[in-house]
Amino acid sequence: MSRETISQSISIVHPISLSHGKNAEVWDTSGKRYIDFVGGIGVLNLGHCHPGVVEAIREQATRLTHYAFNAAPHAPYIELMDRLTAFVPVSYPVSGMLTNSGAEAAENALKIARGATGRTAVIAFDGAFHGRTLATLNLNGKVAPYKQKVGVLPGPVYHLPYPSADNDVSCAEALKAMDRLFSVEIDVNDVACFIIEPVQGEAGFLALDREFAQALRRFCDEKNILLIADEIQSGFGRTGQRFAFSRLGIEPDLILLGKSIAGGMPLGAVVGRKALMDNLPKGGLGGTYSGNPIACAAALATLDAMTDEHLKAWGSHQEEVTVSRYETWRAQGLTPYLGRLTGVGAMRGIELANADGTPAPNQLAQLLSLARDAGLLLMPSGKARHIIRLLAPLTIEPAVLEEGLDILETCLKQLV
Repeated sequence: MSRETISQSISIVHPISLSHGKNAEVWDTSGKRYIDFVGGIGVLNLGHCHPGVVEAIREQATRLTHYAFNAAPHAPYIELMDRLTAFVPVSYPVSGMLTNSGAEAAENALKIARGATGRTAVIAFDGAFHGRTLATLNLNGKVAPYKQKVGVLPGPVYHLPYPSADNDVSCAEALKAMDRLFSVEIDVNDVACFIIEPVQGEAGFLALDREFAQALRRFCDEKNILLIADEIQSGFGRTGQRFAFSRLGIEPDLILLGKSIAGGMPLGAVVGRKALMDNLPKGGLGGTYSGNPIACAAALATLDAMTDEHLKAWGSHQEEVTVSRYETWRAQGLTPYLGRLTGVGAMRGIELANADGTPAPNQLAQLLSLARDAGLLLMPSGKARHIIRLLAPLTIEPAVLEEGLDILETCLKQLV
């Protein structure tokens, strides 16, 4: 199959061509089966072709395939926003808007923050990933490959260290850096918002320090700065709860949603305090495809499946099995390259590192190939691409999860 018509600037992790999938399994065009620990990079928390989602898509496609909501509202959008705002576990009145993607949600959140505060500066964090659009590139806490060769980016944006037990940056260090930022770089009164991932995805599943999250919430309240939580990858049950910010004991002002919101259909959202969401002029928010009826129907079916009982059971089982297997591998000395286990819940990363603790990206590249040949798809992450992202569907069958971890174990043993 020729790929000459596809831009070579798109990076491909696995040089295969997929044909179909079911829950946590996919097949390529040659008929080879793989266990999927990538899940469309966190999009398929309910797995491939979840029956409820498929049926909702099929039924909606017979009724209305598209209408621009800002031209004439349609029922799936209205019903989804009612359900979605009720699903977000905060104490304040919530409203929101639907978008086509997580990056578009982030872009709109920046507009909302500017409109609400009259300020323009944004504080993001080292290692962050918020999208590939021009404004979100500047939020990302990583240059290569996202910011290379694109010139001056929209700003002003500043970055702080991201405090986590998974990267050995302490709350005190991050607060000290924040104090320096406002002493040396920018007037705090010019800052519209902080944007932060409760668990960083691209950086290798680093879980935010709880003490820092609460200190940041207090600081934002004192300085009238908005706090935006990017739950695009960590949301919809990936950490065992509806959203990862709940484990931090805080409520953000705006929340970015995407990825697993609609069972594989392209959809995102910004939700938050109603007063903030309503502050822009009429027409300031919207989009032609934003909240497409079929995507909305898929999202409604997704919410039907994501009961608190399901999320807790799915997350707990996957966490218990993964942590147990990892601890066994460490105790056995399975490979000298086995580093730390990062993340929380079912959002876990396995670091590959050398004996001196430095990243081992060559071994991760080797592992990707070995695992793929053995029938397991994995996804790299981390600044040095040295951390495996484990993003199997939450609905993965226990036997398939064990089979995938067996393959991973065998491949780890083979690293040189």
